[in-house]
Amino acid sequence: MSLTEQTAAELSTGLQAGQFSAVDVTRAFLDRIEQTDQSLRAFLAVRSDRALQDAAEIDKRRAAGASLGPLAGLPVAVKDVVCVRGERTTAGSRMLESYHPPYDATIIDRLRDAGAVLIGKTNMDEYAMGSSTENSAYQVTANPWDVERTPGGSSGGSAAAVAAGQTPLAVGSDTGGSIRQPAAFCGVVGVKPTYGRVSRYGLIAYASSLDQLGPFARTAADAALLLQAISGHDPRDSTSADEPTPVFTEGLAKPLKGLRLGVVGEHFGDGLDAEVAAAVRKAIAVYEALGATCVDVQLPHSRYAIAAYYIIAPCEASSNLARYDGVHYGRRTDETELRKEWRREREELRKASDREGLKKQDSLLVAMYRKSRSAGFGSEVKRRIMLGAYALSAGYHDKYYVKALQIRRLIREDYNRAFGDVDLIIGPVAPHAAYRLGEMVDDPLAMYLGDLYTVGANLAGLPGVSTPCGFTASGLPIGVQLQGSPFSEPALLNAVHQYQQVTDWHERRVQI
Repeated sequence: MSLTEQTAAELSTGLQAGQFSAVDVTRAFLDRIEQTDQSLRAFLAVRSDRALQDAAEIDKRRAAGASLGPLAGLPVAVKDVVCVRGERTTAGSRMLESYHPPYDATIIDRLRDAGAVLIGKTNMDEYAMGSSTENSAYQVTANPWDVERTPGGSSGGSAAAVAAGQTPLAVGSDTGGSIRQPAAFCGVVGVKPTYGRVSRYGLIAYASSLDQLGPFARTAADAALLLQAISGHDPRDSTSADEPTPVFTEGLAKPLKGLRLGVVGEHFGDGLDAEVAAAVRKAIAVYEALGATCVDVQLPHSRYAIAAYYIIAPCEASSNLARYDGVHYGRRTDETELRKEWRREREELRKASDREGLKKQDSLLVAMYRKSRSAGFGSEVKRRIMLGAYALSAGYHDKYYVKALQIRRLIREDYNRAFGDVDLIIGPVAPHAAYRLGEMVDDPLAMYLGDLYTVGANLAGLPGVSTPCGFTASGLPIGVQLQGSPFSEPALLNAVHQYQQVTDWHERRVQI
């Protein structure tokens, strides 16, 4: 078995046993990226030289008998929404095309402390707004299982990279399903942690009350390794939870006998593809064979989750992205063009009264803002900014935004009641498998409905995991989702690990 076909846990064992070096592992994955990324376009930047230098340093420390972290020598790709000091970080947007952060995100510090080798930055929907990675300002990422289809989004680059064997581990962000949905589309494991479990310091914000960073991997055990490294309280993040971080790998072998799984009837209604429904039902049967008890639960307000999410998230986005005006932050419209406009207007300003001149100068400043934002933001980002600004405007704030917050509270109460009866909730990740690139570009509402089963966890701040549970007749991966109460990641990873011990969906490898 080649190095790129091994799991992170297998690679770690081999590194510790001296079967190969960190440089060997890193070079193998860099070669795999070079061989495959021309067709996949999963990476926006590959850190070839720096990654090999980091790997060589780890080999040197290992040879000297130094203490090494749990990810020592393992390559990790990071979604390009995470700040890395001195390295271009774009959030998939032209607005940040020349941005080089002066600091590292907390998870970057923690990955380095764990000995990870940062192998590159992955492609994404601009500012994490999208479900297909077609909204990137730079390139469109393809699904490794079928390059004419989407890998999902907005963390499609990270999911595709893991699925294609370009990296054993990757980090993505999940605002409404952006880890779990691409994990399902690409046939890998994706973990959306409890809100506050992983620091958001250094994460370029989309919707601050919803965003959460999390891992992609091939197995639950690998995901547990990565989640262990990036979790923990961070005083630099006011939303970081001051909760102890359990050892996620310790409870993976626990039997599932007595586990209570909730099945939400609303998640198996109209709109769910028949092949997806059948695969998820089979996964539920496997859990029952493993000793779990499945019971019906209700989330009556889940029908309003999409509507509430697409009010709250754009409202927060319109606020977060207001800073990118070409003056305070972000790309500014070409100054030569602005100077030409100023020359054209200068004579009129000289002739005008002071009051009229002041108004004219204000209008020029507004024009500069408008041109900078128009050139810097893509169409989907503009759509969500305008939607959020409208919902927050005078006369509509109470009607839309406040109402959405009330629905959010009801959704969380639904989950609280359900978790009084069950340990975890099981169901589909998305209504369908990966769709063709370009299929939904002109129908954003249809794309938004793809988040139907995932946004509830974000609105309630709950953890969720996607794992492969089958394939369509045309060979596309299907995922099953498990959701838990706050900080129940150990139970979720245990349930996925036990499922993977008796199934082989996660072992299927892309031939590319």
